[in-house]
Amino acid sequence: MKLQNKVAVVTGAASGTGKAIAELFAREGAKVMVSDINIDGAKEVVSGIEKNGGIAAAVYANVANEADVSAVIDFAVEKFGTLDILVNNAGIMDEFMPVNEVTDEIWERVLAVNLTGPMRAIRKAMPIFLEKSGGVIINIASIGGLGGSRAGAAYTASKHALIGLTRNVGFQFAGLGIRCNAIAPGAIRTSIESTIKNPSKFGYERATVGMNLNPRIAEPEEIAAIALFLASDDSSFINASVITADSGWTAY
Repeated sequence: MKLQNKVAVVTGAASGTGKAIAELFAREGAKVMVSDINIDGAKEVVSGIEKNGGIAAAVYANVANEADVSAVIDFAVEKFGTLDILVNNAGIMDEFMPVNEVTDEIWERVLAVNLTGPMRAIRKAMPIFLEKSGGVIINIASIGGLGGSRAGAAYTASKHALIGLTRNVGFQFAGLGIRCNAIAPGAIRTSIESTIKNPSKFGYERATVGMNLNPRIAEPEEIAAIALFLASDDSSFINASVITADSGWTAY
């Protein structure tokens, strides 16, 4: 098993990509803290992991709330004794609002979840990683963080910034046994679309002009496989990097 005796925290793990990552990590021997704002969904994921012989626990967390983020890390250490892997997966969309339509409320909420939450989780985990001279951080970014119009202004800014944070953390702590990488997926078959309630007509049209070029939509398990690679020693020489996983969509 690639993650035997490792302890992992996965945010946004009640469904979609986070669920697939939590389940795969558990199958590979990790003890997994399944964190989500949907605590019932998180408990269902834990139940499934345990039925398959894995070890996991569920914890409620709104990653926009600093106290919740801190509590997730504390609970993982209390429950499993340490922390080895942090996966910042939780994220929301932004109604495809262009800059002339975006509201302060949308801007602040999207950045709180997609950027500030991961930063706080990394900040909280870092003393643990530094003490043990080892740790892996995986940020689930997006091709929206590589291009200019895969979503609205807030989401695009948040994912560009998350990639910048990834590179900064990865480089600065590279000599201390800590690696930080990001995955930039294209379209995935997940529930993130449920966070879109009233999309901007103009913004949506501009953000989707290249949809006909998309070779296909990924399954969450395909992104989980990349996360496993980054979490394991197989990727020991990969740091401060972004793996694009979009079936070649952005290559055009």
